[in-house]
Amino acid sequence: MTKRQQQQNLSQSRDGGYTIIESLVAMIVVSVLMIAIAPVMAFSVATRVQARRVELATQAARTYIDGLRSQSIKFGGAIPGFPARFTAATPAELANAPAPVGTQDLYCVDMDGNDCQSTSTKDFYVQGAWLNPDVTGSTDPTSKGYQLLVRVYRADSFATGAPPLNQTPRTGKKQSVVGSGLGDRTMPVVEMSTEIPATGVPSYKSILDRLKRR
Repeated sequence: MTKRQQQQNLSQSRDGGYTIIESLVAMIVVSVLMIAIAPVMAFSVATRVQARRVELATQAARTYIDGLRSQSIKFGGAIPGFPARFTAATPAELANAPAPVGTQDLYCVDMDGNDCQSTSTKDFYVQGAWLNPDVTGSTDPTSKGYQLLVRVYRADSFATGAPPLNQTPRTGKKQSVVGSGLGDRTMPVVEMSTEIPATGVPSYKSILDRLKRR
């Protein structure tokens, strides 16, 4: 073997060594980048999941309110979920209505076509609470109208083994769209309030009294 051939072989051997080192360095760089990017990707996916859940829960709340206004959900009717009475001095205190303890009196919003199941991550249960100090006893509040509080919970908030619902949603922590893909099952996904007008002849005095108490 000539001296020139020996030099060529030595050069090739050195080039092969450099290639292996470069490959290892590239693998390390890619691994570091993946480790850095993974939390951002997970954060983005979680945010999208929770944002979609909030959107669907808002639609569920509006469906519930429309059902009350159209009287498809009636006081003592066949469809469960008519809001429960909450006794307070002012409408502002309606926000302190306690969280539900079960699903038997809640309005079901079936999002997956399999009826509402506590194991579902798509279905919702809607809690309603009404307030009108002008209504006495167990009278149907629709005759005078009422202030309505609506809370929408995930169905799996009532699953066996799930943590108990937060009983002070107004003062407790809230569901967040940012970084809450799994969400907090102890809190409502959406909470809103509105006014349900009286049926038949409006009771303007009742409405005026409620406005004065705010």
